[in-house]
Amino acid sequence: MDNNNQMLESRNQPTTNRATSTKKRKWREIELLRDKFQLEKELRIYEDSLEYMLDEF
Repeated sequence: MDNNNQMLESRNQPTTNRATSTKKRKWREIELLRDKFQLEKELRIYEDSLEYMLDEF
């Protein structure tokens, strides 16, 4: 009976690791999107100021 339990536990372990790596990958994707949106937001600030400067000339 003990061997069966060990086999079942070892069989379930890779699934947990796979699920964990999938979660980590999703979080990395979310962080990349968050960084991208933050960069776009910062660039819009500079874009507005450049347009203002060009209007003066």
